[in-house]
Amino acid sequence: MKNVAIEEVIKEAAHYVELRAQKNTTQMVGLINGDLMSNSETVASGVSARSFINGEWAMAASSVISKDSLWGVLEKSKRNAEFLSKIKSTPANTKIVEKEFQFERDYQGSTQVLTQKDLIDKARDINSYIEKKYPDLKRVDVIINYNELEKKLMASNGSSAYHTLPRTVFYVSLSYEKDGEIVSLLNGLGGYGRTFDVMDGHEKFYPEIEKTYQQVREKASGIMPSAGVKDVIVSPAVTGVLAHEAVGHPAEADLVRAGSVAGVNLGKEVASSLVTMVDFAHSYNGKELPVPVYIDDEGVEAVDSVLIDQGTLVNYMHNRESSSHFDMAPTGNARAFTYTDEPLIRMRNTIILPGQDKLDDMISSIDDGYHLLSRSNGQADLTTEFMFGVTFGYEIKKGKLGRAIKDTTISGVAFNMLKTVDMVSDEFSVHSTGFCGKKQRMIVSHGGPSLKCKVHIGGK
Repeated sequence: MKNVAIEEVIKEAAHYVELRAQKNTTQMVGLINGDLMSNSETVASGVSARSFINGEWAMAASSVISKDSLWGVLEKSKRNAEFLSKIKSTPANTKIVEKEFQFERDYQGSTQVLTQKDLIDKARDINSYIEKKYPDLKRVDVIINYNELEKKLMASNGSSAYHTLPRTVFYVSLSYEKDGEIVSLLNGLGGYGRTFDVMDGHEKFYPEIEKTYQQVREKASGIMPSAGVKDVIVSPAVTGVLAHEAVGHPAEADLVRAGSVAGVNLGKEVASSLVTMVDFAHSYNGKELPVPVYIDDEGVEAVDSVLIDQGTLVNYMHNRESSSHFDMAPTGNARAFTYTDEPLIRMRNTIILPGQDKLDDMISSIDDGYHLLSRSNGQADLTTEFMFGVTFGYEIKKGKLGRAIKDTTISGVAFNMLKTVDMVSDEFSVHSTGFCGKKQRMIVSHGGPSLKCKVHIGGK
């Protein structure tokens, strides 16, 4: 990718254009009870051009990486933009940011790469360890998933970039049977980095596997929670998915234009004054986050976007077009997953900031409620209404943790739920084990502290 001749082509363009060369590499292996069930490796690469003419954007792409191919996609995107500008009655309100920004960085970790056989051997070692140490498990799933996005980008205003975004995730799912009922619990570990750096010394994951085993046994003996609006403490894992799904998406400026409730709440109180939420570009407190984005796929410098400041909704996430439409500063949130994808407004590292409360004090403050620790998938809409699965937690009785709870759900309206937050823990974690699925996949991270709040929980 680094040697693709983008510079030679773009300097000849008579209109504004963004040229991008990109390669996506994916590896995955999966075992069920030691049997190999999935084994795949794919590489997809190509070039794309995105032209801006008379207020209209248009894109073209090709899987052929060559100078002639770059000229071809440039001309196709130009013709597409000219055609759109003729048939559209109202041109897009977009100002091209003239400030150029250059960023170049190779992956900083090991150059050693694990083959499919290496990954299978790693997965089998982990599976054997689990089966020997925990022979009472009904089923063991072990999955290793690797994705890397390598990009070279140049825009007519002089912005340019070359960078990689690698992520390796190790998933383990343990299933346990008690009294004829099988319960399961999934744990996702890993994050930024290539397979060798994340999976080398895989014994480091064993304490987390032990924790998952103990929890799935507790869950098998657990109870169904009592349904209704309850005092709860949501863990960082649950906080993160709420931040991403229920607040982050409604605060993406393209979805604001599509009717998100964030559009009528800018400058208004949407959460407790204890809540501050930021979509970080690449770093927090001087430490790089799991999804470091220094420049977006429009060639705009990526900067932090403070979405909620002490309870008040103060900003959206932007691409070039939305920042012009709302007359706000660009944030560098335009991201594309493959070379065929047009950059969309996407989150990067969406985080609720930690507070000053101790988790033990938060638990002791609840007379009758729940501590919700693990979650599964869920959904939210542009009103911030949400529903998510909870896969593990504990009841809280008289300020003490009690019995484990079985699978349940939480639901509500995020802007209402966040107003009930009255304690925010000083502990904090960020997770990057899944994908965001807004029109196209994207690697993201999210997280935060534990929050004490009120939420509707499903149960009996």
